[in-house]
Amino acid sequence: MKKNIHPICYKILYKCSCNNKIYIWTTLKKRLFLDVCNLCHPFNTGKQKLTKNTSKIDKFNI
Repeated sequence: MKKNIHPICYKILYKCSCNNKIYIWTTLKKRLFLDVCNLCHPFNTGKQKLTKNTSKIDKFNI
């Protein structure tokens, strides 16, 4: 096996806009900021809005 071919892993801090902090192992060296995480995403919180897609024909027949 070849030696020294694997990247170095770092434990970095992901910070969400809702101030949730997540530590994760990655090859990146810097801190990352997320827009949404699993705690504040609308799909997980139950606050998602479903839209009804209608075609142009359906709009004409109304």
